[in-house]
Amino acid sequence: MPTLGTQNISTSYPQLLKTFGLGGVDGNLQVITDGDNTSSALSLSTTGVQSTGSLAVDGTSLLSGAVTFGTSLTASTGTATIGTLSVGTATISTATISRETVSTATISTATISTATIPLQLGAVTFGSNITASTGIATIGTLSASTATISTATIPLQLGAVTFGSSITASTGTNTLGTISVNTATIGTITNTGGMSVTTTATVGTLEIGATGPSITNASYGTAAFTASTVAAYNSAGTTNGTVALTGAQNSDIVIGALNSLGSATGSSGLIIGFHCIANNVVRYSITNPTTTTGTVPAGTLHMTALRFTA
Repeated sequence: MPTLGTQNISTSYPQLLKTFGLGGVDGNLQVITDGDNTSSALSLSTTGVQSTGSLAVDGTSLLSGAVTFGTSLTASTGTATIGTLSVGTATISTATISRETVSTATISTATISTATIPLQLGAVTFGSNITASTGIATIGTLSASTATISTATIPLQLGAVTFGSSITASTGTNTLGTISVNTATIGTITNTGGMSVTTTATVGTLEIGATGPSITNASYGTAAFTASTVAAYNSAGTTNGTVALTGAQNSDIVIGALNSLGSATGSSGLIIGFHCIANNVVRYSITNPTTTTGTVPAGTLHMTALRFTA
């Protein structure tokens, strides 16, 4: 103690530090005082150190044991690497994290007002609930057992798409290239590309071709017909001819009508029949089964050829 060498004991002992007790340092924390018995903020024992004031460290501090924080923790700038972090409750108003390396994090409750999360390059596992913010999210492959979506904007699907037990189309117009369905119940379908139904399709209104007619109902049946002789009755009461019907074939069922039959100027007893005799050619035959002469007024023939497979 060179600074005390030239001083008297009576004037220099306030500069000395001592324990509060008389027995020196032991296992109990004792306040360090000066020679005038003025207490400092520091307490010492053989097992620990305690400070009732502020503790400032200019260099690196190594904390090898357990560390208990009080009500507030302020981290300095830089990068912090934490091996295992266990948090009971954390309330974060704003968190911007560029990079954080956490081995294990156990969080009971976390309330986050704003969080900026960097790109996730690895696998991400979500719990029972996830709420996406507004904007556009691009997901490579998403597998979900059950999903309830209020509004979804889905970009063009270039690959194969497999639907579950139900699909409901939104309002508007959907253009499909080719769709293959095992069983489909459809209210109205406009076929602009191609539709292949492999098993059963129940359609309310069906448009044939890009600009073809719409079919709302069709009945189909077969019956055996044995050979018979048709007796001539009144050859003059029969008229027939052929007309063109594009798309008709010999195996088609042809139905039709002449819009002038049964009119005020015609005969209500005339019977008309249609049958296909060649591709795109239909023969019509108008017969008069009555004993009086029947007039066939000029009119328009309406014909439809239907083709079915049993």
